[in-house]
Amino acid sequence: MAPEENTGIELLLQSFERRFLAAPTLCSLPWQVGEAKLRDSSDSELLRDILQKQPTLSFAVDSPTSVKYARCFPSELIKKHEAVHMEPLDELYEALAETLMAKESTQGHRSYLLPLGGSVTLSENMAIISHGTTGLVTWDAALYVAEWAIENPAAFTHRSVLELGSGTGLTDLAICKICHPRAYIFSDCHSPVLEQLQGNVLLNGLSLEADINANLHSPRLTMAQLDWDVVTVHQPFTVDVLYCPEAIVSLVGVLQRLAACREHQRAPEVYVAFAVRNRETCQLFTTEL
Repeated sequence: MAPEENTGIELLLQSFERRFLAAPTLCSLPWQVGEAKLRDSSDSELLRDILQKQPTLSFAVDSPTSVKYARCFPSELIKKHEAVHMEPLDELYEALAETLMAKESTQGHRSYLLPLGGSVTLSENMAIISHGTTGLVTWDAALYVAEWAIENPAAFTHRSVLELGSGTGLTDLAICKICHPRAYIFSDCHSPVLEQLQGNVLLNGLSLEADINANLHSPRLTMAQLDWDVVTVHQPFTVDVLYCPEAIVSLVGVLQRLAACREHQRAPEVYVAFAVRNRETCQLFTTEL
């Protein structure tokens, strides 16, 4: 096999691994490239390599993906294999059998690999709405802001940051690991979200301020249960939540109360990210602002 072909396959395997760990929809995985390489291959080594690159398919690891997702992945690999090769591949069926025997759980893990090494690993609920909140799952806006923060670390370096609606903590943890803020306040108004968030902070090797073993060289991390209608925290902050009309008035009220805050004569900077699912909701938000 030519060196450039080896490089192409290795990049494909890395792409599968990176995306699988984050557990996106299966259709977003690089199947089209993989299928082309499968058709050009005389054996099933590529499928074996793809399967072996997914460590969280094994439920013996510390942070396995959800059982449902782990079942779908080998099933998809089997379909791709059967479309190209006549002989069955035992490893694929063995992987599927392992997932079928696994016990269902309401929790699963996602891991996002960071550009310079390391990762952000999150435990989250499998249901979009659970315990009366949507904050127990990772939303696309959190991923978007995390990626933007990694590309623009100076926006947070040596700053004090408050996130309104931390959810699972993806944005927070990425900023804390990459951008070197001076202090970071995780916040949410739902107790189940804060409990899961605290676990995710510890899962990523970070410590909250109350922990006597906290690393003195890490940012000062605190957690707060904040109601947007009464919050009066005087800190620069980021925001990563906005998905329903009912939240808009409260959020704009927070921004109004904090707009005059100053730290060393520097005005707070606000970052808002949300998916435009409904243009009327977007228009309502801009109108309220």
